[in-house]
Order: sequence, then C-alpha cells, then structure tokens
Amino acid sequence: MKLLTGNDLVSGDVVWWTGSGWSRHVAEATDVGDGGEAIARAEEGARRVNVPYLVDAVATADGPRPAHIKDRIRALGPTVRPDLTLKPADPAAGSWVI
Repeated sequence: MKLLTGNDLVSGDVVWWTGSGWSRHVAEATDVGDGGEAIARAEEGARRVNVPYLVDAVATADGPRPAHIKDRIRALGPTVRPDLTLKPADPAAGSWVI
C-alpha cells in the first residue's frame, strides 16, 4: 500500500491524499497505487501541497498506518496530537481564531 503525503501550502499542516483531495487525518488517506507520482506532480504543480511524496503503509482496522517511524510520527505523534486536532465532522472546524 502506498500513501501520498506532503504539507499544506497555506497552513503548513501535514496532509494525506484522500483520492479526491487532502486531509489532515491519515485515517482518511487512500492507497494511490502506481498513480502516486502523477498525483504528486499534479498537486505540487497546482500549488496545493508542498513536497508531496509517497510512503509505504499497511492497512489496519483503524485505517492506513505508515510503515516507517518518521511517517508514523508525522501522522500520529507525539508531535501531532490527534485528540487535539479538529475533526472533519466538527461544526466548529474552521471557526477557530489564531
């Protein structure tokens, strides 16, 4: 299984390719298979994501899990706290003020 990840150009957040866009939640990532390089070039060219790259992953009951420790840390912490991030279904998502 291959996942596509990078950093959002606006926020700098780690993002994962969902098949139709980008998400901050690795659980929403989808296997890009052999098409990953083409998606990465198109998304970088469209200036939606910075330095997209492919990572190996394994499927789990909780969604995909990056195989390499570096990418697991990018996805799950300890520097990223999933329990403190905005949830996709949260009605207040996007209404927070910096």
